[in-house]
Amino acid sequence: MNILVVEDHADTRQALEMLLQVLGHRTRAARDVEGAVAIALATDQPFDLLISDLQLPDGDGWNLLRRLEAAARRPPQAIALSGWSSKDDVIKSRSAGFQAHLVKPTGPRDLEAAVAKASEAIQSAKT
Repeated sequence: MNILVVEDHADTRQALEMLLQVLGHRTRAARDVEGAVAIALATDQPFDLLISDLQLPDGDGWNLLRRLEAAARRPPQAIALSGWSSKDDVIKSRSAGFQAHLVKPTGPRDLEAAVAKASEAIQSAKT
């Protein structure tokens, strides 16, 4: 899959990209909302999956997902990755269009499982 990773913490962003690439995915990464929107608009091949932190320097992941949708660049699947773990945060993520809300620190197995589930949903929608 083509995956857009949005995470403001450089080490976390790099680790996410490395894990996803080891799993066979192609990644692009941004540290904030504006960077993510710019990458999405400049990319010829749309992203299949967005993995985004919710708390970003210039906004939040919920707003990012809405901006990508408004620009007709919303990936079919999205995973929120956040330290915010309240029931209201999870509900807000689902309402915004995230199919999963993972709480940091998230282990590689949880991320891999969420990405696999997203991939299955994408494949299922194609058939």
